[in-house]
Amino acid sequence: MACRQPKDITCQKKVIGDIIACLNSKFGKESPLTTTHGKVLEYLGMTLDYTTTGKVKVRMFEYIDKMLAELPTNMNGSARTPAAGHLFNIHLEVRKLPKATAQIFHHLVAKLLYL
Repeated sequence: MACRQPKDITCQKKVIGDIIACLNSKFGKESPLTTTHGKVLEYLGMTLDYTTTGKVKVRMFEYIDKMLAELPTNMNGSARTPAAGHLFNIHLEVRKLPKATAQIFHHLVAKLLYL
């Protein structure tokens, strides 16, 4: 079936289905690709909202809440800015974090970088 009118919804669905089938034949050899349809989608900790025509809203509130729940209680606090005046000063006499605490810290920093 050839698409005569680009705005024809049946035609659009067929084109999308053909593209998914093509991608699945190339990249879905071990297991089929997962597809999701809709105006609001969840993907990699993001909520992608396409309800407004021509725009997408990206939210990560659940991701943030989950990350904050992971924080150890001794890491709670606040600061007006993360860029304190001593940010790049090196203190050689300071003890390193214990390995477990360092892993948690690096894990949370990686999550913040993703955010």
